[in-house]
Amino acid sequence: MKHSNISIFIPHLGCPHACSFCNQNTISGQQKAPTPDEVREILSKALNEVKDRKNTEIAFFGGSFTAIDRDYMTALLEVANEFLGENGFSGIRISTRPDFIDSEVLSLLKSYHVTAIEIGAQSMCDDVLFANERGHTSSDVKNASRLILDFGFELGLQMMTGLYKSAPENDLYTAYEIIKLHPKTVRIYPVAVLKNTKLHTLYTSGEYKLITFDEMVDECSKMLIMFKSANIEVIRCGLHSSEDVKNNLVAGFYHPAFKELCEGRIYRNEINRLIANTDRNHFEFLVNDRCISKAKGQNKENLRYFEQKGIAIKLIPDRNTKIYELKLLDTSMKGAGL
Repeated sequence: MKHSNISIFIPHLGCPHACSFCNQNTISGQQKAPTPDEVREILSKALNEVKDRKNTEIAFFGGSFTAIDRDYMTALLEVANEFLGENGFSGIRISTRPDFIDSEVLSLLKSYHVTAIEIGAQSMCDDVLFANERGHTSSDVKNASRLILDFGFELGLQMMTGLYKSAPENDLYTAYEIIKLHPKTVRIYPVAVLKNTKLHTLYTSGEYKLITFDEMVDECSKMLIMFKSANIEVIRCGLHSSEDVKNNLVAGFYHPAFKELCEGRIYRNEINRLIANTDRNHFEFLVNDRCISKAKGQNKENLRYFEQKGIAIKLIPDRNTKIYELKLLDTSMKGAGL
């Protein structure tokens, strides 16, 4: 069954740093932190609406959860615990900073039935972290990740691609380092330059330059393959869609279906690889039956891409073909016009 979250945003509370990319009120789409009573109201409504509660977690996102005022944090957890159990949701997921993880806070989270902790790593390159004013190092990410796993929590890691002073090779290095930490889940956030951030200032001055959108799609498609090969689930690729983000976007790589674009690129690149050095103009491929639309590309852009090269592509659904895999069929004996 597909996992889902009841997301409750705690915008920017507890975070001691204003990172270069961060306008947390815009990212969360919410200006005010919810009271415990408001959280109870949200969860009561969700309890009546969600059918598959056993695959649904209560998720506190948006701020650095373990860095917020301790009384407020425990009050939120106490409310969340009212909605767990046999007829409730499966657990609690939080996101936080790596430098606000220690044994004491993990023991506390354990006592409130927190099940998963996501860490905002963003980059595993210390010079990139410093340039973007993250206030922690890659060692903090490694130490926090190991401690979270030692306590038996599910580990999730979040990374950003295209940050100031970063480059595709830095981003790929970050992905490699994240894999070595053995998270269960990963989120990939291609950078979005938002108003009223340091990145906005750097971008406007010309000091911060971005690679092209097409190059970023290609870069993130490589990461999807890397994480898939390591059996790590990418639960998000691209910033969440919201009117606040759209209204505050200056530049960057925001797209409401960014992951779909990346998955389409995976299939396009694989088709190109498989048909290289051939003089045929028609090819048939077996594709996982759940991935036909991904292989066609968003709005069938992959099919048009090959049509413009005079190449016809036929995709045949096959449940035994793996995700992101294509099997080229031999049609050379079928004759012309197929």
